[in-house]
Amino acid sequence: MPWAVLLVSAVLEAVWATALGLSDGLSRPAPAVVFLVALALSMLGLGRATRDIPVGTAYAVWVGLGAVLTVAYAMATGTEAVSAGKLVFIAGIITAVVGLKLVPARPARRPEVTAGR
Repeated sequence: MPWAVLLVSAVLEAVWATALGLSDGLSRPAPAVVFLVALALSMLGLGRATRDIPVGTAYAVWVGLGAVLTVAYAMATGTEAVSAGKLVFIAGIITAVVGLKLVPARPARRPEVTAGR
């Protein structure tokens, strides 16, 4: 379930990033509202996911997928040029995100706390 929450949060990151671009510096009300709502929900989801997924992994997945979805939407709508180089690097981000999911989790070592120090 935490991974599903993280994936939804990454989609919402792409939504808020796109809405931010469409808001013209937050001067257009509709995209500005979409930006604020998607931003809040995306952050809440990321925070929830970090209860079960290490924060470094969760953040890398959230940012990576959000970036891929943002640029893919921009390419699909024609606001960003498509090139072979961009597609190769986007594939690299996706590969890295999948790799983070596939790497077995090990409990992190916690520093020992000693009394009186």
